[in-house]
Amino acid sequence: MDVAGRVLSVNVGRPRPVERLGQLRSTAIRKRPVEGRVAVRGVNVDGDEQADRRSHGGPEQAVYAYAREDYAWFERELGQPLDAATFGENLTLEGIDVSGARVGERWKVGSAVLEVTRPRLPCWKLGDRMGDQRFVARFAEAERFGAYLRIVQEGELASGDEVQVDRSDAGELTVRDVGLAELRKKG
Repeated sequence: MDVAGRVLSVNVGRPRPVERLGQLRSTAIRKRPVEGRVAVRGVNVDGDEQADRRSHGGPEQAVYAYAREDYAWFERELGQPLDAATFGENLTLEGIDVSGARVGERWKVGSAVLEVTRPRLPCWKLGDRMGDQRFVARFAEAERFGAYLRIVQEGELASGDEVQVDRSDAGELTVRDVGLAELRKKG
């Protein structure tokens, strides 16, 4: 395994109501960094919940990771700083090309082992979080999707932990490749 990066923050959130098109809806995109070691088990990070399990969460989307380098790109584009967890990720990482990760590669983080499964395609919840529904298209066009991960080995992780990458069983497709293919299918 190669050390590719490190965890800048571990972020969790709980569902809360928001008004959308005159109706109350629920979202857990507003996550906050937590201190100390956090268990990663079952289908999520301890203390984190998903509001809509049909679209978010479950075994293939247990953990969402986003790169600090992609944050820096968006900060330049938007002309403003962005806090950790702005994109609703559980892991804010540094030194790893998350959207360029290959599907099937495994990351050892703390005592947990996670496997890259797919990109996150944006929905209205990201637009709500950013205060601009046009941001959903902008996020997709940027091709900086971040990666969903499954939990291969339960464990604990924390801010400051190294991310060790094992690509030995990974396919050729990257998270970005899959995200672009899924966006083309949607038209």
